[in-house]
Amino acid sequence: MIRATFLHLPGIGPATEAALWQEGIRDWKELAEQLPSGRVRTVSREHVARELAASERALVEGDPAWFGRRLPDSEHWRLYPHFAARTAFLDIETTGLSPYAGIVTVVTVHGGGSTRSFIAGEDLEELPAYLRRFPILVTFNGRRFDVPFLEACLPSMVAPPVHIDLRFVFYRLGIAGGLKRIEERLGVGDRTGVEGIHGLDAVRLWQEYRRGSRASLEKLVRYNRADTVNLEPLLVRATTDLSRRLLGPWTLPAIGG
Repeated sequence: MIRATFLHLPGIGPATEAALWQEGIRDWKELAEQLPSGRVRTVSREHVARELAASERALVEGDPAWFGRRLPDSEHWRLYPHFAARTAFLDIETTGLSPYAGIVTVVTVHGGGSTRSFIAGEDLEELPAYLRRFPILVTFNGRRFDVPFLEACLPSMVAPPVHIDLRFVFYRLGIAGGLKRIEERLGVGDRTGVEGIHGLDAVRLWQEYRRGSRASLEKLVRYNRADTVNLEPLLVRATTDLSRRLLGPWTLPAIGG
């Protein structure tokens, strides 16, 4: 999808990008070949040519932040298929709806071939440094909740430069609701061992742990890990469906290709 993306180029907006696709111009190479002909009308063909060359360099150098700065936030999902190996999925549990009325209890990060949970009072302070390994962050409603909460609670927290919020990605597909409702609707995700647990249960489990129940903490961590790990197949589904909606029946590369 990223090589079929032209939105980050000067003078090209959504309508022009869609028109280029309709004309059969499907990637940067084909666009560059058409620039000298004058078929592509932009503010500056020379500027577009330079940006296309810079795009190739950023892709080869593995720099998704370069694209993130040039693409609207709503289009960051286009980067995932190419940069899947450098993507972190994240979810948090808290005791309240704001950092002024609660604390972060458990955070799980899934990505780079591993899944790690951070626990308040044990190793939560290590989260910001750990996240710096990843240039792409994926959450569900994290722009409004997870990231602001973490930034308020952890002074050294700096979110990765590219953020894909699945709540709004699914809005574009006409699918609304909470994470678990979307999982059920699409038949995606695994909640073995934590079936029926919801947000209020997570608060109760933390309180039980604070009163001495290590088993409650273990269940809370399993619940949080399910919330986090399930984001990955949901994002694969969403990026595949959105790419097909935008590009039509063209063959799409595999995730990570």
